[in-house]
Amino acid sequence: MAKSPVAGRSKRRLAASIGAIPATRFYRTCLAHTLMRLATDRRWRTLLAVSPDSDIDAAFWPRAIQRVPQGHGDLGVRMQRLFRLLPPGPAIIVGSDIPGIKASDIAKAFRLLGDADAVFGRAPDGGYWLLGLRRAPRLLAPFAGVRWSGPHALADTLGNLKGSRIAFAATRSDVDSKEDYRRLRGNWERLIPPRRAV
Repeated sequence: MAKSPVAGRSKRRLAASIGAIPATRFYRTCLAHTLMRLATDRRWRTLLAVSPDSDIDAAFWPRAIQRVPQGHGDLGVRMQRLFRLLPPGPAIIVGSDIPGIKASDIAKAFRLLGDADAVFGRAPDGGYWLLGLRRAPRLLAPFAGVRWSGPHALADTLGNLKGSRIAFAATRSDVDSKEDYRRLRGNWERLIPPRRAV
């Protein structure tokens, strides 16, 4: 899932603490490297769920990756819609602001779905950066009443999955605050190629 990498549309909480330009630069870098790491892996098919829907054909999205609109509603409504509309089989949704994301994280999450109904990648702030659902024999609906963008998102979602088999993949940090940005800065700055002298 990705928001348009344009100032004012993505990383607004981060931009409030570090400024719109550095927040947008971070997001563009992280999004590009997430797609480079995941979209080329032949073990799965990568779709890019974009927001806002009106930007689905914008020039900044990679042409080689199929794009789908996220639609309207809170994060849970949009994720539930995606799980419902994706092709049959297990599906995983990840955020696009996770500097440490690796293809091996996704492969492990798919393996865990072999024995679990749902798999989560925890975030240290009480949320999650990855959610996978087996989607068989039925699609679970884990998002009712979830308090998003806070320390209760994972606990609330798990509360909706009582009786389901749950697994956990790697813990990864997203970047929502100045503290996250400073703590993880080295992770994402290594992604930016050095400028060449002209």
